[in-house]
Amino acid sequence: MGADIRVPRVPGCAHRYTRMVSDEQILDLTQSSADITRQLCNIESVSGNETRLADAIETAMTGYGHLEIIRDGDCVVARTNLGRAQRVIIAGHIDTVPVNNNLPVRAESVEGDDYLWGRGTVDMKAGVAVQLKLACELVSPTVDITWIWYDHEEVAAHLNGLGRLAANRPDLFQGDFAILGEPSNAGIEGGCNGNVRVELRTRGVQSHSARSWVGENAIHKVGQIVSTLAEYTPRQVEVDGLVYREGLNAVGITGGIAGNVIPDECMVHVNYRFAPNRTADEAIEHLRELFPAAELTVVDRAEGARPGLDAPLALDFVAAVGREPQPKYGWTDVARFSQMGIPAVNYGPGDPLKAHADDERVSIADIRECERGLRDWLLG
Repeated sequence: MGADIRVPRVPGCAHRYTRMVSDEQILDLTQSSADITRQLCNIESVSGNETRLADAIETAMTGYGHLEIIRDGDCVVARTNLGRAQRVIIAGHIDTVPVNNNLPVRAESVEGDDYLWGRGTVDMKAGVAVQLKLACELVSPTVDITWIWYDHEEVAAHLNGLGRLAANRPDLFQGDFAILGEPSNAGIEGGCNGNVRVELRTRGVQSHSARSWVGENAIHKVGQIVSTLAEYTPRQVEVDGLVYREGLNAVGITGGIAGNVIPDECMVHVNYRFAPNRTADEAIEHLRELFPAAELTVVDRAEGARPGLDAPLALDFVAAVGREPQPKYGWTDVARFSQMGIPAVNYGPGDPLKAHADDERVSIADIRECERGLRDWLLG
């Protein structure tokens, strides 16, 4: 059984000490970014269960004299205060979607390339690993840096730890440029699509199924909704030089209470990913136009973000990475930075198509390339 360690928190935090951290949860940040990725992933942190990992990160960061450590719930912040002319915010979420027989992490080779296989490797603990390693090692970067590792990204927007931190500590969001370590194949992905989820309901009248003519079947009424979804052609929209592809899909359907009852209600759960030239309000209005006969309830909404590639720091970063930027089709927290007036991009190891997949795996070469790109840029 491992020893337990108690580490003092910095002044101003809610309580004075971290929770008990066992040997099995201690992170060794002197190892390679790939090794740190494995360590992070093997501390399971499905959304709502991030405390152990947040404790481990806070413990590992304590003792680096060039960093001020701040804790807000299960969000850990480390920042330099060197008096540089510009400040960059670099962030990553520490939670994952549920595990499905894909932990602990294992190494595997695919067509001659080396991968780490397991939940969180792509989304996005490899990106967090790169950030943690550089946070500890870069004592004198050319810009001041605020590193943020936060909770509850993979769930509803109102639970998001970055949003909570922005509300509790807006002073931590003073910056000239931001980078989010979301998987981007070790290239830069600018901005992001917005995201709206709605419930479309049809109503009917209950009756015994043996006398169905007495009732009115709500499920039968969703045919037009399903047809509209199936026939819909998603837009491809150019925004500031990047082409964003939209998506409109049913992601769930419920209706009926028993095998001998005509249902009086049916609900189709619809997800709309919209290009960042639309606001969430405009996206919702578009859905109302598409489904005028349905009762529409907004379940979740998140604004998109324009590419953010015209800022001077962004142009320098693109040059350091050395690859043509691409659009981000999924929603990410670059949108939060954009709403605060901070241009932001996505940059992290891993193929976004493997995010949330049962065979989630990240290329070790991607991890190394992301570390190189960030290190070169931050050291000028």
